[in-house]
Amino acid sequence: MIFEKLRICSMPQFVRFIHDLVPLKEDPDVMVTDLLYGTIPVKLYQPKVSSSTPRVGIVFYHGGGAVMGSLRTHHTICSHLSKKSDSVVLAVGYRKLPQHKFPVALRDCIAATTHFLKSLNMYGVDPDRVVVCGDSVGGGMATAICQRFLGSPDLPKIRAQILIYASLQVLDFQLPSYQQNKNVPMASRDFAFYCLCTLLDIKPSWKSTIMKGAHLPAEFWEKYRKWLGAENIPERFKKRAYQPMPSEPLNESAYLETSLALDSVNSPLIAEDEVVAQLPETCIVSCEYDVLRDDSLLYKKRLEDLGVPVTWHHMEDGFHGVLSTLDMGYLHFPCSTRILDAMVQFLKGL
Repeated sequence: MIFEKLRICSMPQFVRFIHDLVPLKEDPDVMVTDLLYGTIPVKLYQPKVSSSTPRVGIVFYHGGGAVMGSLRTHHTICSHLSKKSDSVVLAVGYRKLPQHKFPVALRDCIAATTHFLKSLNMYGVDPDRVVVCGDSVGGGMATAICQRFLGSPDLPKIRAQILIYASLQVLDFQLPSYQQNKNVPMASRDFAFYCLCTLLDIKPSWKSTIMKGAHLPAEFWEKYRKWLGAENIPERFKKRAYQPMPSEPLNESAYLETSLALDSVNSPLIAEDEVVAQLPETCIVSCEYDVLRDDSLLYKKRLEDLGVPVTWHHMEDGFHGVLSTLDMGYLHFPCSTRILDAMVQFLKGL
């Protein structure tokens, strides 16, 4: 933040620079290829052992709030995923904030996914077993793309989606998990709000108004309570430091500036029933100490209510971003291994 105030470079640029200094670990059993899909950098992970049948294909969108994260920060995750699930993994290096606002990152991911789906034979991927996967904002992109591709009959159908502590709505910052975990490191409520403002070009001065729910009209809260309301969250998740907060009267100016948050691309949790009901089998991982925990719980309920098969894993000792501690030595958390194992088990069942 000091560098940002001195106008040397932005906070996200500095953090990405530090993250990318960490050397990549090579796995002798996985072949990694750096490619360009047009101008979009991607990494392709393929098990070196030969296979007599086409493999599962995974398109992976990394997390980081569209501010941080990169192909390098998620290299270990993708490498382990490819090896342990015997899958072909394509990681997408989409452009990020603050230089590239909405919807640049999403467009990059859509373009890369389309290119991959049209090239499955080249990579030895089974067209009936293509999975989209992501963590944090990448999980939100995964399901937004899954929803969007429902109307693409010319492309192979997405077989499943894996959503790891995904960001699925940017509307309600007073859900139990936002209150309970507002000061938890890695993804505090303030950082989530910073990402929202940077992504949708919202003035940070609206923070108090948005936190109180005064940026959306009463009819919105009435319409979407059936999907967003805290009553849809199991009681055991509301016992720790949660106080229901009624929304305040609408601030018209704030509503006009934040209206992009209502787009289902940014809040896939509120996509219409006819869209959500068509989604494929889903694996959801949530973490207890995470502001985004309730996004997963609410989406799980929506999917199940509409008949979509859901495999859910909740990490009682997990926090946002914990999967990235794989192979971090003393900074490794056992929870990260359990998440990876859950993903692998789900993939092997497809």
